[in-house]
Amino acid sequence: MKKAIWFLLGVMVFLTACSNEQENIGESSEDFAMDSVEESMDEAGKQGTESSETENNESTEVETKEVEVEERKIIYTANLRLEVKEYQQAVDEIESQVADFNGYIVDSSTYGSSEESSTSGHITARIPQERFQEFIQLVEEGAGKLLESNVSGQDVTEEYVDLESRLKSKRVVEERLLSFMEKAEKTEDLLTISSDLAKVQEEIEQVTGRMNYLRNKADLATVQIDIEENNVNITGMSEDELNTWERTKQQFLKSINTILAVLSGLFVFIAGNLPILIPLGVIALVVWLVVKRKRSTIKKEDKDNLV
Repeated sequence: MKKAIWFLLGVMVFLTACSNEQENIGESSEDFAMDSVEESMDEAGKQGTESSETENNESTEVETKEVEVEERKIIYTANLRLEVKEYQQAVDEIESQVADFNGYIVDSSTYGSSEESSTSGHITARIPQERFQEFIQLVEEGAGKLLESNVSGQDVTEEYVDLESRLKSKRVVEERLLSFMEKAEKTEDLLTISSDLAKVQEEIEQVTGRMNYLRNKADLATVQIDIEENNVNITGMSEDELNTWERTKQQFLKSINTILAVLSGLFVFIAGNLPILIPLGVIALVVWLVVKRKRSTIKKEDKDNLV
């Protein structure tokens, strides 16, 4: 009996030891699996990091090449001031030249001076950049006497390239949000994604609008022209500065102005004093008639006495 009991105890101890060894083997196999997974994840992470760094370097190189190859965007602005003999003729000529250069007039204003009876004005035109210098030279040589010329340029290439990069990243975010919206099942998730999508789309519109503005400004240069008419009125100039013809013309104009001033003053005097002049004229007429009648009576009496 004792032997049987000891045999059972030995079997139980053997089974317990075997089970412990199996558990240890299972735990070790699980630990090995986790370690292998972690190692694979680390390796994948390292590979991903290296690949992302490689991609970033490649994209940076591509962007740098694009910036170097791409045509620079420069906004040109010109300010001209001209003196012309005939204002309207000069304006018509400039407008015709703008149309010939495939440009257009942004605004045109005309104003005159009541004191000097001269006309001046301002024209703002947009000209294609490739013909900008040619147009400036044509205006300076043909429209009139050039008094002032100023041409400036603003390089916006860096800003434009930066906007392009921002637009690409915003497009990627927009596509991801759209894909998330298709997969979303909860209402809260849909609302959150819709709000984020609206913000991203608004930013895309702002970036696109700024890019369009810079592109338009760079493609079409702005030319602002101030036009001043050289008035024939030469008051304020000394006679020593004028030639014979100009002095003769000035004296003739002065004579005409004097005659017109005298006639105008006489007319104003007569018209303004009619209430006084009419009664005086009637009285003078009556006195003259009385005197004339007396003279005729005296002459008649003298004739009768002689007879």
